[in-house]
Amino acid sequence: MARENKPHAGIARTSRAKPAGQRSLRVGEEIRHALAGVIERGEFRDPDLADRGITVTEVRVSPDLRNATVFITPLGGGDPASVLAGLKRAKAFLRHELARLVQLRQVPDLWFQADDSFDEASRIERLLRSPEVRRDVEGRIGARGDDHGDDDIDSGEAGDDGA
Repeated sequence: MARENKPHAGIARTSRAKPAGQRSLRVGEEIRHALAGVIERGEFRDPDLADRGITVTEVRVSPDLRNATVFITPLGGGDPASVLAGLKRAKAFLRHELARLVQLRQVPDLWFQADDSFDEASRIERLLRSPEVRRDVEGRIGARGDDHGDDDIDSGEAGDDGA
């Protein structure tokens, strides 16, 4: 009997990624909570992780629950490269702890990535507060007020007192 060529279960068949399902979200949050507790206890022998504050900001789990991407950020900022290297070395220990703490058929393989969402939010905040953007926004509000005649309504000069 000839064997069929089936695509690997973990590989998406389309180019568009599906939104995370409820189960993936729930398992990701449970893993995030368990990893945060393990990291908080600080039972690492690795010098890059010992006495280092690490925040687990998000865990994204694949639909088949076999892979999990763990987004981290070092407390107090700094370069996350050494923390990521330490977490990669401690992957087996962390998976063992997850197997003990989280009730899953199979503990997902962990992949660590720096969370740059805080840096991106700070960059956007700086852009919004820049004089150039403020000037453009104020210019649009002033132009819109002149074009639509909103000044009469806002200042109460329309004389409509409901009588």
